[in-house]
Amino acid sequence: MAATTTTGFSIPMSAPAVSTICADANGRRSISPEAGHALLILDHAIDYLTNEFLREGRMFSTEDAQLQAVHLLMDVNRRIYYECPQLPPLKKRFLAFLYPHAD
Repeated sequence: MAATTTTGFSIPMSAPAVSTICADANGRRSISPEAGHALLILDHAIDYLTNEFLREGRMFSTEDAQLQAVHLLMDVNRRIYYECPQLPPLKKRFLAFLYPHAD
């Protein structure tokens, strides 16, 4: 959200989404081809709507339907991403490779 820091506007997020992002920010995820395709399509839609909004030079408003659509798409994107299983850290994967029977 580079636009929020450069323009000084804040775009509200729900509290549960923020705490989820902070808790799992450092982990890698195993993204299935279906989830990857959905994330790609959502990313293109978010980019398109955001670029159109900025190109038109409209004012930021919480009542704007286009901004609400962007927030909705971002929420769906986040949900799909966080539903993908988290991979263990590299150190754990490496140790599991070296010592396959140690638990």
